[in-house]
Amino acid sequence: MKYRVAVLGAGSWGTALAQVLAENGHDVRIWGHRADQMTEINERHTNKRYLPDHPLPESIIAFTDMVKAVAETDAILVVVPTKAIRSVAQELVEVLQTKPVIIHASKGLEQGTHKRISEILAEEIPPEKRKGIAVLSGPSHAEEVARHDITTITAASTEADAANFVQMLFMNHYFRIYTNPDVIGVEMGAALKNIIAIGAGAIHGLGFGDDAKAAIITRGLAEISRLGVAMGANPLTFIGLSGVGDLIVTCTSVHSRNWRAGNLLGQGQELHEILENMGMVVEGVQTTKAARELAQMMDIEMPITQTIYEVLYEGKDINKAATEIMLREGKPENEFKLTFF
Repeated sequence: MKYRVAVLGAGSWGTALAQVLAENGHDVRIWGHRADQMTEINERHTNKRYLPDHPLPESIIAFTDMVKAVAETDAILVVVPTKAIRSVAQELVEVLQTKPVIIHASKGLEQGTHKRISEILAEEIPPEKRKGIAVLSGPSHAEEVARHDITTITAASTEADAANFVQMLFMNHYFRIYTNPDVIGVEMGAALKNIIAIGAGAIHGLGFGDDAKAAIITRGLAEISRLGVAMGANPLTFIGLSGVGDLIVTCTSVHSRNWRAGNLLGQGQELHEILENMGMVVEGVQTTKAARELAQMMDIEMPITQTIYEVLYEGKDINKAATEIMLREGKPENEFKLTFF
């Protein structure tokens, strides 16, 4: 069945997901603020800034006018940086004429409130203007999805109908979707893995090898799970696609902006220079601050997050930080399992 879907956000991930939807036969509109970018998508069927050398389906129509973009839609997919979620949702609610399923594919925590993205959307878009809210998340790079690499991710919603609808919209021979009712776990895994990816990149930049990489991924997963479970997540979610799956892909790939930022930090570059030159949002930087504050409020131990915070926000020497975290007091490895499993 053919549906009309509006994609709000024309970055690499929004564009790749718009391609999946269009190739599945849906009527796809994509919205963004930059008129030159929308003109390029409509006339040249490319988005060179975010997906260079990659042709887009000609059926995708781009708009700078949100009213036109969301007209008569069955679903709206929000793929903008976390800091823009609330303002985009406020703009959206003013122009909604239908009652669509709201889907988001962003990864982060709101600064100040520490809220997950689905919580922000639920606050700003009242139930009478939506059918449900779903999260699309998991181990995926826009570049690989665009070239039809095999990818599997999760559609999470507290409403089974919404999750099943998202699964049906997106699934095809190269893009497989699983459903999960644990929205908290999926969103926390998606947000917090970006912090660990910065650390994994930094380890590479410092010249450490595979042993160190395995250590930070494994202990990072324990840290993510500890905070997520304390917030009400199902611990099994963190050994799934949106947990360990997303953590592996983000901590090991040059496609990851968070890994690249950490790698440059490890090589001695200043954070402000890295962010200026990246050209895209590095979500893990702001998420580190939000997660560290949340962990302190909830009295949850997150030593990797704390260390990365000190490097990013307090200017701590990265070599000294690596040494100090290794010299922390000895701990039993299985304390988390004994507590939560």
